[in-house]
Amino acid sequence: SLKSIVQVETLGEFGVFFTLFLVGLEFSPERLRKVWKISLQGPCYMTVLMIAFGLLWGHLLQIRPTQSVFISTCLSLSSTPLVSRFLAGTVRGDKEGDIDYSSVLLGMLVMQDVQLGLFIAVMPTLIQAGVSTYSSIFKEILRILILIGQILFSLAAVLLICLVIKTYLIGPYYRKLHAESKGNKEILILGISAFIFLMLTITELLDVSMELGCFLAGALISSQGHMVTEEIMACIEPIRDFLAIIFFASIGLHVFPTFVIYELTVLLFLTLSVVIMKFVLAVLVLSLILPKTSQYIKWIVSAGLAQVSEFSFVLGSRARRAGIISREVYLLILSVTTLSLLLAPALWRAAIMKCVPRPERRSST
Repeated sequence: SLKSIVQVETLGEFGVFFTLFLVGLEFSPERLRKVWKISLQGPCYMTVLMIAFGLLWGHLLQIRPTQSVFISTCLSLSSTPLVSRFLAGTVRGDKEGDIDYSSVLLGMLVMQDVQLGLFIAVMPTLIQAGVSTYSSIFKEILRILILIGQILFSLAAVLLICLVIKTYLIGPYYRKLHAESKGNKEILILGISAFIFLMLTITELLDVSMELGCFLAGALISSQGHMVTEEIMACIEPIRDFLAIIFFASIGLHVFPTFVIYELTVLLFLTLSVVIMKFVLAVLVLSLILPKTSQYIKWIVSAGLAQVSEFSFVLGSRARRAGIISREVYLLILSVTTLSLLLAPALWRAAIMKCVPRPERRSST
């Protein structure tokens, strides 16, 4: 009965923005500094391994390399909004001198959002590479290297802008908002929303993902102290909850029930294969990069990364329009993504029950 799914998806996108803002609000820059090496290395290794496996399977099944790379990259991403909901209320439970799983998991997910922005930028070149001759492959590789350089420059610019805002702007801006919103919370909500949209606009203009801008907006405001964080969370959480409901409902709009019923056996096999592969690869990568004292968290972090990101819907639709993948492959990606998101809560709960000590378990589930 919906006339335009795009309108529902747009409202759902606001749910993602506010979810990541609240994640950033609870995730202080000090915690991000503690896990930045793991957050940087983990997603990069996982993506490379997923692409390598994808090319191997693509060669065996005689699938074009560009299609194999695209599908593997889609499947390597994990859902930041979903895992953020899993971690709601646990992000502040950090132990002094130790690395906790929520910091590692959120750091890796933020890095994956950066990778998503990079992949969207590289996609037009990937499309051209699919139709070009071998003589122009070196030009395409050079173009991809230039794009990677541009993304790294953009990230440096974003970090510099954040430093300037944190040092000179965010303090006076919040104090002005707080003074004006005495007995009138609408002004506080409007001011914070404006700041979120300012940050996502900056990151979008610099060709970095808008989701990263929302996360950084929360991290910048959290630098003003615990009382500020509590006040803003009380105002923004109801809005986030409502929009997040629309976001998760919009995921269901991408599923074609008849296709799922006809291909149920294949879809279940593919979904379980993808989830198990992502879990095993994450465990292997984390075993190499985590310190020995924190090895036990690799099972929980791997369970959080084992599903497929809902942004594969966006990438899949663009690739289908560009002719990289067929309609059948597009429907398979949508269905596998949705089924993996449905499996994710059970896998997360099992990992928490198995690996988290009893006192921490209540807030984690």
